Amino acid sequence: MPKSYSDQEREYIIKRLKEEAAKCLAQYGVRRTTVDELVKRVGIPKGTFYLFYKSKELLLFEVIQDQHEAINNELASALSKISMKALSADTLTDLIFEFFKKTDEMPILKLLDTDEVELLVRKLPREVVAAHLQDDTDTIETMLSMFPLKKKVDVKVISAAFHAIYFATLHKVDIGEEHYDEALRMMIYGIVEQML
Repeated sequence: MPKSYSDQEREYIIKRLKEEAAKCLAQYGVRRTTVDELVKRVGIPKGTFYLFYKSKELLLFEVIQDQHEAINNELASALSKISMKALSADTLTDLIFEFFKKTDEMPILKLLDTDEVELLVRKLPREVVAAHLQDDTDTIETMLSMFPLKKKVDVKVISAAFHAIYFATLHKVDIGEEHYDEALRMMIYGIVEQML
């Protein structure tokens, strides 16, 4: 019979699992991070891990999602501070560009390449991936509601376009690092220009 944990113990174990998962993800990536390594670092039995997460992929995704959410919150806060008088395609592009660059520099997200992302997504339940994409669309819709947009802007298309840019960041080396920043800014500007 599985051990029952108090709310405080559960919080602590989840916190520790996320901390160690973040370190392992940054050090080893998705493939080489193992449940055995995680439970050893946290000091819990392997069976206890499965009381909290059905798979390592769900834990790793939650860690990535936490960082993604922190960036989104920071971006939403910065967007809310833009004066409508100062709003221009360049201003908004510069702000969004800086946040893409910040995401690109995050240790965990920096290590994820397309193979790692595909491996992780492939092993996640479909409903988790669908919920994540819907959450992204909702977040983008909330952010876009702060600005006067063109009447026929489809938020789902804008969301998909920003997803496409994010996936392009995973191919920075293939695209060519020498011109990558300029290309990234150009793609963002293209989307922003069509929105405003």
